[in-house]
Amino acid sequence: MSDAARSRERLPIPDEAGTPTTALDARDQQPRFEPVQPVRPPESAPNVVVVLIDDMGFGAPSAFGGPCRMPTAERLADGGLRYSRFHVTAICSPTRQALLTGRNHHSVGMGVTTEMASAAPGYNGIRPRSAATLAQVLRGNGYNTAAFGKWHQTPARDVSAAGPFDRWPTGEGFEKFYGFLCAEMNHWYPLLFDGTTPLEPERRPEDGYHLSEDLVDHAIDWVRDQRSLKPDHPFFVYLPFGATHAPYHVPREYRDRYRGAFDHGWDRQREITLRRQKELGVVPEDAELAPWAQGVPHWDELSATEQRAAASLMELYAGFAEHTDDQVGRLVDALEELDALDDTLFIYILGDNGASAEGGLGGTLNEHRFASGIPDSAEFILDNADALGDATTHAHYPVGWALAMNTPYQWTKQVASHFGGTRDGMIVHWPSGIAERGGVRHQFHHVIDVVPTVLEAAGIPHPVEVDGIAQKPIEGTSMLYSFNAADAPDRHRLQYFEMVGNRGIYHDGWMAVTRHGTPWEMVQGDQRRYFDDDQWELYDTSVDWTQACDIAAEHPGKLNELKQLFLVEAGRHGVFPLDDRMTERENPKEAGRLDLMGERRSITFHAGAKRLTEETAPNVKNRSHRVTALVETDGAAAGVIIAQGGRFGGWSVYFHEGLLCYAYNYFGLEVHTARARAPLAAGRHEIQVDFAYHGGGVGRGGDVTLHVDGEQVGEVVVPKTIPYYFAFDETFDIGVDRATPVTDDYPVADNAFSGELHRVRVDLGEDLHDNAEADRDRARFKAAHD
Repeated sequence: MSDAARSRERLPIPDEAGTPTTALDARDQQPRFEPVQPVRPPESAPNVVVVLIDDMGFGAPSAFGGPCRMPTAERLADGGLRYSRFHVTAICSPTRQALLTGRNHHSVGMGVTTEMASAAPGYNGIRPRSAATLAQVLRGNGYNTAAFGKWHQTPARDVSAAGPFDRWPTGEGFEKFYGFLCAEMNHWYPLLFDGTTPLEPERRPEDGYHLSEDLVDHAIDWVRDQRSLKPDHPFFVYLPFGATHAPYHVPREYRDRYRGAFDHGWDRQREITLRRQKELGVVPEDAELAPWAQGVPHWDELSATEQRAAASLMELYAGFAEHTDDQVGRLVDALEELDALDDTLFIYILGDNGASAEGGLGGTLNEHRFASGIPDSAEFILDNADALGDATTHAHYPVGWALAMNTPYQWTKQVASHFGGTRDGMIVHWPSGIAERGGVRHQFHHVIDVVPTVLEAAGIPHPVEVDGIAQKPIEGTSMLYSFNAADAPDRHRLQYFEMVGNRGIYHDGWMAVTRHGTPWEMVQGDQRRYFDDDQWELYDTSVDWTQACDIAAEHPGKLNELKQLFLVEAGRHGVFPLDDRMTERENPKEAGRLDLMGERRSITFHAGAKRLTEETAPNVKNRSHRVTALVETDGAAAGVIIAQGGRFGGWSVYFHEGLLCYAYNYFGLEVHTARARAPLAAGRHEIQVDFAYHGGGVGRGGDVTLHVDGEQVGEVVVPKTIPYYFAFDETFDIGVDRATPVTDDYPVADNAFSGELHRVRVDLGEDLHDNAEADRDRARFKAAHD
């Protein structure tokens, strides 16, 4: 059967009927047997590359008028198309799930991030099998598929050596995966997976290692292999960077390129960016700057010290963005060298949400610290300015720069009601399929439109069945109609938006929105916010491009019409019940999702146990706990027994110079250490560390005692503890402390226990404190890291 005759609506495509046997002797067989042909895509199907940048606003990249130099984005845009009205979901996991399925985020269970999943269908964090991914569909049609970078779509409880692995990238259609599964990653010392196998890079920062470079190295190697072995066979590469999400980790020379470039401040930067955007044609000439967010200081209201600290963090971010784009450039160069670029549909999405505001009003050197309500002063930031971007910092810029990076729109990441949270630049480059070079497309589109666009370009139908499961209709609208018709009328005419209670509805240019929360306010107070109390705004975006002028008072009938339309769309797509809980949903039991540890309060690990994320590790926070280990040494014991977290917050049980030690790192600000009074003698020993929690709420202190063979040998008082999260980019480790070290008593990475570790048991006390009802401070911690 020819490829043209194959039915592609049910995947996998059935095997062809073979030639019947007509002879006893193979030499007499007629007709002769033919080799079984692999499934191939349609004849003209292009290669597909989708690149996704993390936490970048519409007004950041130079290709859309911003101050972050991104020459590769400009190159692709000048050879292709800029889309000026492309939208995402306002936060990470939901955008990614929508991008790869072509369905709205609630329709595929990802109403919020994986770590905040609940039991409600629109929020359970589990992609239904009735919504196959783009990778599954392309692979089923003969494409080779690979993903390199940030995933953040696997249910949190499944990210362990126990799996299941069906919703890891290799279970969702990608034959090759190299990257990480969580919300963010340390770019100097990443914890990665090759398929489902955990690994750490062999090279270190001192050897020139950087995660973004590593991801592109692997992507280029994979593409070269495809072209060498199957030169006429199309491929699909998905390259979602961890950059430019915090932590801002970038080689010093990139940071230094922007020295002094932002001394004029964020108010002036908005004006400069808007002028450039008008010159590029990505906003109309009459576009106005949207209103400034209430409570955020203007640049001239800052002291000179605050200005310099803020400018230094923006310099760092801009360098991070340029460095990331340079890596995309290496991939583009490789495609060109392989004579593959012209036949590649290259989609470059410059943000999975608007610019992030979770660095607070002043910015921070440790986003985990700020998210738990501990801000950094401008003086502290400047005292450490020389280290910005290196492995000792975990930086995030201030809210003012986030607002400027969303120019000309208002609000930021998380705020799905306004374009500052949902509108990002998008570039399409496909010389074989797009006649115009350097064009701008103003049609309204959404991230769910990528899947139908790729399928139409490849000549592949939307499948009605995948792996025996009937498929839900794809909810996106193909953008292909606009590729060679700049003035074509919009086809994506209706779109709802929702994220943690922030809501919006777009229909034929009109947009009704209501903002429910403020992303950078870490203290929410005890007063419950009711959705019915939210104030709705109305915009006619056909004449007010930037949502600058609220006309709700002039058009109450239109506003009510759109509010009713939101209810209809929200009901269709699983948005209800609305859920603005943040701190509460950190607790799996409160949220109603399954938890790997469940109710167990005693867990035994063997020496080779693999690293665990915070979601799958025993929860030692805000409670008493005990660590018991059976070790054997021939003397001079050294190295780690058990550790969680790292340089920016965590705890560790280890040996240093033969002494049993315990260290508690409080947000990188102070480290409290207990040391045994004498070295451990050679032989077999049971060591024990008891943490007696003081109680009285979350984040309180505790008394630590060390024991060897039942005898107390050391102690320390830890006055304060980390209440909510040690780290998204560090793990719970047995026999070693991976990524950054909890304490400087041992080196990075090379800190494995020198003796023999037989087992480690963690026992959790019954005194778990959870002040979610009364203590709603830090309520937006989870969303601050997506």
